[in-house]
Amino acid sequence: MAPSGLLSPGLSKIQRMLTRLLLLALLHLSLSWGQAIGSWTPQDAMTVDTIGEVVPSPDGSWVAFTRTQALMEEEKSEMLTQIHLARRDGSRGFPLTTGEKSADSPAFSPDRRFVYFRSSRSGSANLWRIPVAGGEALRLTDWDGSIGGFRVSPDGRWFAFSGRGKDRGIEKAKKQKLDFRIVGEKPGNLGLWIVSADPEQKGQEPREILTADNHVAAFEWSPDSERIVFEHWPRNEPDYWLQADISEVEIEGGAVRKLAVGALSERSPKYSPDGKLLAFVRSSVPGNWARDGRLIVKDLLSGQDRILALTQDEFGRGSNLLGFGSDSDRLFFTETRGTRNVLVALAFEGEPRELGFPGQGTLASYGRGARLNAAGTHIGVAAESSGRAVEAYVLAVGGKASQASDVHASLRSRAFARTDVIRWKSKDGREIEGLLTYPLDYREGRRAPLALVIHGGPMGVFTETFIGARGLYPIAAFAAEGYAVLRPNPRGSSGYGSEFRRANTEDWGGGDYEDIMAGVDHVIEMGVADPDRMAVMGWSYGGFMTSWVIGQTDRFKAACVGAAVTNLWSFTGTSDILDFLPSYFNGEPWENFEAYRKHSPMSFVQNVKTPTLVLHGEQDLRVPISQGYEYYNALHRRGVKARMVVYPRTPHGPREPKFLLDVAERHLEWVEEHLRPARK
Repeated sequence: MAPSGLLSPGLSKIQRMLTRLLLLALLHLSLSWGQAIGSWTPQDAMTVDTIGEVVPSPDGSWVAFTRTQALMEEEKSEMLTQIHLARRDGSRGFPLTTGEKSADSPAFSPDRRFVYFRSSRSGSANLWRIPVAGGEALRLTDWDGSIGGFRVSPDGRWFAFSGRGKDRGIEKAKKQKLDFRIVGEKPGNLGLWIVSADPEQKGQEPREILTADNHVAAFEWSPDSERIVFEHWPRNEPDYWLQADISEVEIEGGAVRKLAVGALSERSPKYSPDGKLLAFVRSSVPGNWARDGRLIVKDLLSGQDRILALTQDEFGRGSNLLGFGSDSDRLFFTETRGTRNVLVALAFEGEPRELGFPGQGTLASYGRGARLNAAGTHIGVAAESSGRAVEAYVLAVGGKASQASDVHASLRSRAFARTDVIRWKSKDGREIEGLLTYPLDYREGRRAPLALVIHGGPMGVFTETFIGARGLYPIAAFAAEGYAVLRPNPRGSSGYGSEFRRANTEDWGGGDYEDIMAGVDHVIEMGVADPDRMAVMGWSYGGFMTSWVIGQTDRFKAACVGAAVTNLWSFTGTSDILDFLPSYFNGEPWENFEAYRKHSPMSFVQNVKTPTLVLHGEQDLRVPISQGYEYYNALHRRGVKARMVVYPRTPHGPREPKFLLDVAERHLEWVEEHLRPARK
């Protein structure tokens, strides 16, 4: 309430009351305005939820989607996922599952009365059913092993799931202190199992129809519910997707038929609604981690393959095959195109055509959560933009899209910094694209400190995702503190075609470095960036490039090196992706020693002067923590200002929200400490 001393004693009672109401309204307006233009912190970003799978009902009138929030209580630090249900037009929505355990992988029953899901609320992963109208969830399986993915048969009678039974021998060996491992002996393959979906038969033993001789990576039911097509790898290890093949198994009898087997990788099989055709992705060249391929349609009767038109990004990292349209004459998939992840339709006789949705933003998470319903009539997606948080949408094929969720309505009153797509020429004339986020209070002609953020991959890509979302790099928080943020897509990135994605072959730290530095110079020439106040940071390949950059130049006042590949030779022998660098450097380290040496940041660590923050997960198998120790110890022994933070229980990126928040805050604090931008 306003202080009474501000009100003149000569005013009437009504006038004083009206004056108080006016003052309160002005106070509320000022608070709202302060919130709209005020700061945004990494802590604020942790309150922004993510939306994962978006699954339309068989008739497209409803959508089930997963919503994940960060739980950070005194002794809790975990991501909790629950399933929400909403009308397609957003007129009604509610959480379908609740509780202390996550629920994910929603799937509608064919009659739309139930949603099936996976949850470990019983102590181990099991399959559950809950009525769409609401009510108690019913556990349908009694399984103590692991469950990968599951699918409901089109006739609604069966579940198929990939999984592995519990290994009692391992438990016994642990108790006896004999739990040593022989490297490569047990690959942890997932077999294929089926079990009745009838609740009257709940608790029955699943039947294994495919043993784990090969790893079942993906699978789909045939429309007649009599067969399952599956993608299989020799081993359940990250490199083996390069050797993926496709086969089909009969439910009764277990007969297996090979459908696509060869030196190339064949993956993501999808039946047509009439069951006569099979679509899948075939790689263009064998053993290529840069990921490119063609869409193939196989006639299951004749065995003939049809190669469809080349897609814009040639089925790179952001491409996911969703399935056939209702008439079995076209395919739907997601694809990265420049700085946007989009929905695309491809008719058998035509060229790829982008499908629009409200706001024309970008699909979240490379479109991995997009789902096509069984009828091929509706597509569910999670979409966002630089200034708008993620929401669930449903697109009617051949019709309009509508927003189904409004989980981030409270953020509409907040102002977020402007982000533009910018382009520049690299040293060799190649055009490069990137995202430039301006300081929240930016005024033209005033230079700002610059945070250069480099993506991973190297076949990653920066797209126009919400800058206020939780993540390693708090873009909106940097902007609120007065920084400009440049996120370049150098050669090697997805979204620009196969040639661009492979343009850094045998050249890590060469043309990609020139692309990035040309982008920095361009932002300086624009009058946005202050060349004397710049920081550089990145994770994984972005960490490699960050450690490379500061070994080539001392233009940056601070660096943050996250989960970085710093020694190409030792990385190749210790990572869980042994084929990765040999596919980029055309041979093993001992076959191409000089290339591995001259492209390693450790070969230039003697040049580094930049204060450097090194961050690494202790359980990182992708880029082992030894890579971080090698780099930090070299800096420390040379007297360069450096700090290393190790995150226990953490693989290649933080999974626990308290750790994720700590990483984001440390990035901001390290840069602030060494740049200290001038305040207004």
